[in-house]
Amino acid sequence: MRIYLDMCSLQRPLDTKSQVRIAAEAEAILNVIDLWKSGQVELISSPALVFETEQMKISARKSYILEILSKANLYIQKYDRINEQAQVFVESGIKPLDALHLAFSVEAAADYFCTCDDRFLKRAKKVDTSQTKVVSPLELIMELVQ
Repeated sequence: MRIYLDMCSLQRPLDTKSQVRIAAEAEAILNVIDLWKSGQVELISSPALVFETEQMKISARKSYILEILSKANLYIQKYDRINEQAQVFVESGIKPLDALHLAFSVEAAADYFCTCDDRFLKRAKKVDTSQTKVVSPLELIMELVQ
């Protein structure tokens, strides 16, 4: 099973867990990472994830994310069709970088694309992502443990 975690999902375990939702999502992502480490799922990385990570100012977050990305099972290179697909997503109201992440996940034939961003999640669920199911961290962990 292939999973693409966007940047907000990858960072969720590092967020302050003062809200119940954030704590629950952090735990869900940590469980996904444990499943990945045990070989039960595959994580996908992309140039968009590396780009966003390189922009981080907080070195602890940056190191944590780079460690995960460096060990991802699959790294999707940038292709023209990814740009074309991302543009279709942008035309549907999705922000350009979010659209790029979504396009990479579709190109990688991810089973799941996970984001914590409510606005993005809502819009991404309305577009055609082929076989890739768009989910929140809580939806993802529920799908994986069934």
